[in-house]
Amino acid sequence: MQGSMMNPRTRLFGTATLLAVSLATSAAFAAAGDCLVYFGPYTGAKTGSKGIYVSRFNSSTGTLAAPALAAETGSPSFLSIHPSKKYLYCVGEMATPGQKGGGVSAFSIDKTTGLLTKINQVSSVGDGPCHVNVHTSGKVAIVANYGGGSCASYVVKDDGSLSEAVSFMQHAGSSVDTRRQAGPHTHSGNYSPDGRFAFFCDLGLDKIMIYKVDTATAKLEANDPPFATVPAGSGPRHFAFHPSGKFAFVNGEMLMNVTSFRYDAAAGVLSPIETVSTLPAGEAMSPKYSTAETVAHPNGKFVYVSNRGHDTIACYTFDEASGKLKLQANVASGGKIPRNFNIDPSGKWMITAHNNSSDIVVFAIDPATGIIKPTGQRQEVASCVCVKFLSLD
Repeated sequence: MQGSMMNPRTRLFGTATLLAVSLATSAAFAAAGDCLVYFGPYTGAKTGSKGIYVSRFNSSTGTLAAPALAAETGSPSFLSIHPSKKYLYCVGEMATPGQKGGGVSAFSIDKTTGLLTKINQVSSVGDGPCHVNVHTSGKVAIVANYGGGSCASYVVKDDGSLSEAVSFMQHAGSSVDTRRQAGPHTHSGNYSPDGRFAFFCDLGLDKIMIYKVDTATAKLEANDPPFATVPAGSGPRHFAFHPSGKFAFVNGEMLMNVTSFRYDAAAGVLSPIETVSTLPAGEAMSPKYSTAETVAHPNGKFVYVSNRGHDTIACYTFDEASGKLKLQANVASGGKIPRNFNIDPSGKWMITAHNNSSDIVVFAIDPATGIIKPTGQRQEVASCVCVKFLSLD
């Protein structure tokens, strides 16, 4: 595999260049506690992207190096990194010939160069896989299928490869929006902090489906109760636990909101506390707006949601006493249609990925207020929709 032009505005390092730069700088990066950053875009002739891209990020200065092609693969729209830091997984929203559903792929990581080597690919079983997540034990992977309204689980083997699906859960039902909620649309899957439960946001049902996770077999089993709900028509999309494990947050893609929940770890139960807007006070909704990602800051004081169309990051403070969020600011995301974004392991920086402007932008996080500020650091990855940090410590 080799670096290539992604579009007329974009220059990428070739593989040989990346290798040379990585070998020369890896010791310095590791000593500084810096990171590799992996980017998942939509691929194809219209975008110019060819697969998963990788960059290096200096957490001391907030400097992001130019991305390079780490592995060719079709539309790796969401990524997950194994807790051992040896493997990376992605969903491929493009269908694989002769295979039902989309693809779920496993790669080995060369931490010196950042390059990826494909281990295997298996079927997502359902259509339109859009989210993958590896269990903290490293033994289980789960996938959410948006188009099929389903979820699946897999054994992660000792060599990092994936088994065929060992569980497949087809959701059923509908909600109030006849256009977008006539059937299930599973959008993401996350684990409880103790790893006993998995939570799948289903946009079509206005539910967060809850399953017990058996780490010995990787199988899923419906919890009792089997789901939590959000306000009708919200369209739950992405989910984040508070670092304490006592709260969780879910953004509603369709109604531009975020709901905070209190979490009962013993029973796997989510109890809603409050739902608030992701838009500035008094600002009306627009059919062109939708939320995308929810991220809780590792210090537990702040929560963030990306607003597509509005093209902002909603910055909240979080009160652990009440479990409520307070909107501090809506900061321009630095591009068009911010999808996924993430916070670096130091908690000092945020990187946003933009689907339509094909760029990635670095922000500094104010440690007192949580409000983000652009640093001027910007790189290009065509149709980028996912950001994942890998600490080199």
